[in-house]
Amino acid sequence: MQAVIMAGGKGTRLSSVTKDIPKPMVKLNGKPLLEYQIENLRNCGITEIFMITGHLSHVIMEYFSDGHKWGVNITYYNEEKPLGTAGALAFLRDSLDDDFLLLLGDLYLEVDFTRFILFHKKNNSEISLFAHPNAHPQDSDLIVALKDGRVTDWISKHTERTDYYRNLVNAGIYILDKKTICGLEEGKTYDLDKEIIAPLIAVGQVYAYRSTEYVKDIGTPERLSCVEKDIKKGIPSSRNLSNKQQCIFLDRDGTINRYKGFVRHTEDLELEEKAALAIKKINASPYLTVVVSNQPVIARGECSFGELEKIHSRMETLLGLEGAYLDRIYYCPHHTDKGFEGEIPELKFECDCRKPKTGMLTRAAAEMNIDLASSWIIGDTTVDIQTGKNAGMKTCLVMTGEAGEDKKYDAKPDLVGKNLLECIEMILGDKE
Repeated sequence: MQAVIMAGGKGTRLSSVTKDIPKPMVKLNGKPLLEYQIENLRNCGITEIFMITGHLSHVIMEYFSDGHKWGVNITYYNEEKPLGTAGALAFLRDSLDDDFLLLLGDLYLEVDFTRFILFHKKNNSEISLFAHPNAHPQDSDLIVALKDGRVTDWISKHTERTDYYRNLVNAGIYILDKKTICGLEEGKTYDLDKEIIAPLIAVGQVYAYRSTEYVKDIGTPERLSCVEKDIKKGIPSSRNLSNKQQCIFLDRDGTINRYKGFVRHTEDLELEEKAALAIKKINASPYLTVVVSNQPVIARGECSFGELEKIHSRMETLLGLEGAYLDRIYYCPHHTDKGFEGEIPELKFECDCRKPKTGMLTRAAAEMNIDLASSWIIGDTTVDIQTGKNAGMKTCLVMTGEAGEDKKYDAKPDLVGKNLLECIEMILGDKE
C-alpha cells in the first residue's frame, strides 16, 4: 500500500521551536518527527510515500531527498497555496493505487499498519478511520460507531455537548479508496472531514478501526515534551500491537465507580475518589487499561443495553474531564438465575464470560495481543481475584466497594490496596 503524508503545516503554536522549519520537521530527542513516521511505514512494508509539502518545503526535500537513505521512495507535491486538508490529493490521483494511507504530518505514531489495512479490506469500506481514546476528548472530534466499527456520526470538537459520550477520537490516520477523491477538482480547496468523510458516513461507507497504539499530535510545546518523555521510556514502541501487550484489567462497580448495588440508571454512576488519577497513571505507563464487568442487570431486565451504553458514556465522560481514558470496556450481560420480572430468556444461560470465568479476558487478549501472564486484574471482590487466578494473572484486591467481603472464593490476592490509586502505585512501582 502507498502512503500520503500531509506535511505542509506551519506549526503556529510551536513557533518557539519551529521558527526556521516546517512543523513536521520539529525534532524529538534529536530526530525529526517525519523521520519517525517514515521509519514506521517502512517497518510495515510501506515504501512508496507521497509527501504533500507547503511552508518551507525545501527543508523537508533537502533532508529526505528521494528517501533511498531510509529504504523508501518519496515523491513530493508542493502546495503553492493552501488547499485545505484534501485539495492536494486531486493532483496525486493518477499516481495512487486503489487504496492508500493518509497521515497527518504532525503526529508521532508507533503503529502496526498491517492490522489497520486488514481491517479496511475486511469491511470493504470506502474510508477507514484510525480511532482511539485520548486524554482530552472534550476538545477532540468524536466518532460514534457501531460494534462492527461502522461509523454513524461524527461530533465536531466545536459542537456544544449536552450529553455524555464515549471516548473515541479520530486520530488523523486514514485509509481511503481512491474513488473517494475522483471527483476533486485540481486547484480547489477541500475539507477532508466535511466534504469527503461526512457524506460517506451518511451512506454507511466509513468504518472506525479502534486501536490502543500510540498516536499523539505534537501541536503544542507541552505535548511535544510529553511525547519526548514517552519515547525515552519506550512507551510508544511497547504499545505497537505487533508486540505482546501488558494490561491492567479493572472491575467496574466498587473499583472505578462507587458501589451502590447494581447501577441501573445513568446518573447513579459516580467515580470512586482518586479513580481517575489512578487510571491516568496507567495511561502514562506501558500498560493498557481494560474494564471487565459482570452486568447481570441486562439479563434480569433491570437495565437495557441502551441504558448501559449511556452509563458507560457517563463513566468515560467523567474520566475524560480529568484527563483519563479506558482502552476498552467488556461486560457480560448473562445470568443463570431465573424468576425476575422482565428478564430476557435468551440471556439466561451458562456462558464463558461471566466472572470468574475468563471469557472477557481471553477475548481482550486475542483482540489486543495481550499477554495475560504479565498482566494484572484489580477488583473489589473475591470473584475478581479468582478470575485473575483462573487466567494465570497477578491480582490486586481494592478495599473499596465490597472490599472482598463477598467471600465467594478463597483466592488470595497478590496485593491489597486501600483504593485504586494505591493499587496502581504498587503495581507500577519503578515502571512509571
